[in-house]
Amino acid sequence: MTSAPEEFAISQRLHQLVEEAEGPSVSLGWVMSQLHERAFGLFLLILALPCCIPFLYGVPQIVALPLMFVSAQILFGRQTPWLPDSLRAREVQTESLSQLASRAEGWLRRIEALSRPRLAALTRAPVDRVVGLALVLFSASILVPLPSTNTVPGIAVVVVAMGLLQRDGLLVILGALIGTAWIGTLIFAGATLISLLRSWVGL
Repeated sequence: MTSAPEEFAISQRLHQLVEEAEGPSVSLGWVMSQLHERAFGLFLLILALPCCIPFLYGVPQIVALPLMFVSAQILFGRQTPWLPDSLRAREVQTESLSQLASRAEGWLRRIEALSRPRLAALTRAPVDRVVGLALVLFSASILVPLPSTNTVPGIAVVVVAMGLLQRDGLLVILGALIGTAWIGTLIFAGATLISLLRSWVGL
C-alpha cells in the first residue's frame, strides 16, 4: 500500500498523466498502467475527484463501480489494483482529465502542505483492510440516485486516498469520519422517509 516517494507531487502527477496521453481519450486501463507502485491511492484519487463536483450527473455513476471494485481489493489485501476488461475499457476524455487536474490542483496542494507521515499504521496492512471496507461503502453511496449524493462521499474518498498516498493516518481518519457521517445521514433520511410513507398509506 505504501512506497518510496516519487519525483512528482500528487498534484503534479495528474498533469503529467495528461501530458503522457497519446489521444483525445484514454482508458481506465491505461491510466492504471501509468501509476506504477502508487496505483491504489492515485487511482482512487482520480476516480473520486469527479464525484466531488456538485450536481454532476453521469460521470460519478460511471466511476463508482470501478471505485468500489478497487476499494474491495484493498479490503481483501491485494497489493496492486486490477480491473476486468469491461472496466479497463471505459474511457475518459483527455480534455476532461486536464480540466479535472486544473480544478483539483489547488485543493490537492493545500492537502499536501498540511499532510505528513503520522499514524502510518492506519495506511498499512492489516488496518488498511478496514479502510478498504469503508471505501466500498462510500463508493456504493455514490450510486444513490439522488441530487448531489456523489459530492460528500467523493470528498471522503479523496481525503482517504490522500492519506494513503501521504502515509497520513490522520487524513484517513478524517476521510472516514466524513464518509461515515454521510452514510449515517443517508440511513436516517431513508428510515424517516419510509416512516412517512407508511403513515401516509396507513401501514
